Amino acid sequence: MSLISLTAEARVIYNNIKTARFICRPNRFIAHIELDGREEVCHVKNTGRCRELLKPGVTVFVQEFDKTSRKTRYDLIGVMKGDRMINMDSQVPNKVFHEWLLKGGLLEDITLIKPEARYKNSRFDFYIETEKEKIFIEVKGVTLEDNNVVLFPDAPTERGVKHIKELMECMEEGYKAYIVFVIQMKGVSYFTPNYRTHEKFAEIIKIAEARGVNVVACDCKVGENCIEIAERVEVRL
Repeated sequence: MSLISLTAEARVIYNNIKTARFICRPNRFIAHIELDGREEVCHVKNTGRCRELLKPGVTVFVQEFDKTSRKTRYDLIGVMKGDRMINMDSQVPNKVFHEWLLKGGLLEDITLIKPEARYKNSRFDFYIETEKEKIFIEVKGVTLEDNNVVLFPDAPTERGVKHIKELMECMEEGYKAYIVFVIQMKGVSYFTPNYRTHEKFAEIIKIAEARGVNVVACDCKVGENCIEIAERVEVRL
């Protein structure tokens, strides 16, 4: 049985969640945590830097698995930043976005949803057909927050630049294009590209929006064992 399931409310539910204390992150794939008085090694489900989140002593939330089938027994799912719960699972934005689509959160009259869709030599997160349009969508998860403003990326992303260029290319052949930023937390003021970290990404997304690529950001309701898209957030480019 899968440890992640999707409910009718469009939430992603994590089973077997434990509360722990973060100790350190020797590399981007693993972290050391203190759980029930023991030091444990867990897999970090986010290869971003996350330096502003993973600080010694913060409360984290981990998902427990049967260790016989894995190198580590736990996955790091979420973290507390002050009073705010932030989901860190880099695989979950596509899942909650898919469920949001099914609920009619972004588009109406959808007749086809195809995840991981190819376009020429590229692969986008979703290809959508409605009664009137054909659409490619790229989804990005956002975990970086500064003074209630959320930013992407938290590290340079040439892959992200490539995706935006490809979205502009598909529009030249009559497709519509979206880039959707799924903010893995609640209660933020607005979303903006991270010029300081990757100016090239910030500039290309401004160009894309001017050429007709739809830039959307939405926040999420996040719990210790669940996450779901809540509402749209202002985008400032």
